[in-house]
Amino acid sequence: MATQRDNENRTKTARKTATGAAGTTAAKAKSAGEKAGGAAESAGSGAARAATGAGQAAGRAAQSTGAALNSAREGVTAAAGQVASVATTAWTVLKNRKMIAAGATVGATALTAASYAAGRRAERGSQGPLTRLTGGRV
Repeated sequence: MATQRDNENRTKTARKTATGAAGTTAAKAKSAGEKAGGAAESAGSGAARAATGAGQAAGRAAQSTGAALNSAREGVTAAAGQVASVATTAWTVLKNRKMIAAGATVGATALTAASYAAGRRAERGSQGPLTRLTGGRV
């Protein structure tokens, strides 16, 4: 019987010790859990702020990149339009080169004739109206 009582006493003591240790461990775990929860909440709000900031920065970067691309696209479009205009003009000149050469020749001939006539008129300034009318034959 003594052994049975000793076993019961040991069991009671072990239960008390286990209960006390479990209570202490539970309190420590609760405290650690609260600290971990606070840290997680703090980290979560920090991460949320960081993610929001990163998202806003990415949005600004995308917006500025979009503006730069739009500006570049407009520049390329304008340059392409100018190149097309120059190419069209060059093709028209090439296609009509014979007519352009003939027109330039006619213009040069007309300019030469006009300058010759103007020189001839300047030389005749000393004659009277009747002599000029008859061409100097009277």
